Amino acid sequence: MSDVVTRQPPAWFEPLLTRVRAARAVDFTRIPTPDEGGRPAAVLILLAEGEQGPDVLIMQRSATMRNHAGQPAFPGGAVEPEDADLTATALREASEEVGLDPASVTVLAQLPTLWIPVTDFLVTPVLAWWHTPHPVGAHDPREVAHVARLPLAELADPDHRLRVRHSSGWIGPAFQSRGMLVWGFTAGVLSTLLDLGGWARPWPTDRIEALPTPPATLSGTADVPSVG
Repeated sequence: MSDVVTRQPPAWFEPLLTRVRAARAVDFTRIPTPDEGGRPAAVLILLAEGEQGPDVLIMQRSATMRNHAGQPAFPGGAVEPEDADLTATALREASEEVGLDPASVTVLAQLPTLWIPVTDFLVTPVLAWWHTPHPVGAHDPREVAHVARLPLAELADPDHRLRVRHSSGWIGPAFQSRGMLVWGFTAGVLSTLLDLGGWARPWPTDRIEALPTPPATLSGTADVPSVG
């Protein structure tokens, strides 16, 4: 995109950037990505230099939404016909949802496409460096309730990590940060990124808690992407 300025990311982006470029879907999920079918979608993983070091932009969906109600997520959504590519999808959705200026972002890599069987979405996370952070927020309160920049060091803190059990029996990683319980697809991707970036610390994987009721409105499994 011609209006996007390219900036060199800071040193802490390594080794994440090198390892992400060599990553495979199996590094993020046990569910194989099909060769055909599925609805393409993209989410934006936006990392910035915050007051407490690297942080990631996470939004919390409105509690009144039909799908993913109240669930923290990366900005993102389904591919639309006017989108030039998956990067364009991620940036457009972030602009619509939280008011992100695409010119403030340098896109660095695409992660492997991950299949979410229950919704049949093929979700491609787009990794980006927010070289010029600016105020963002919920553009449409009917869809987004809250937006926050969560420090990676806080997410990696063992006191903020746990696993949650969905009523379906699914168990997956979760994070507690800034009043948010991040779980499902978003937490799974974040957990792998902390490992790849060298930020992860040993944490109590035997700490398992039931997902609060009602969790995000789901059908069948909690491993669902936060896409529109």
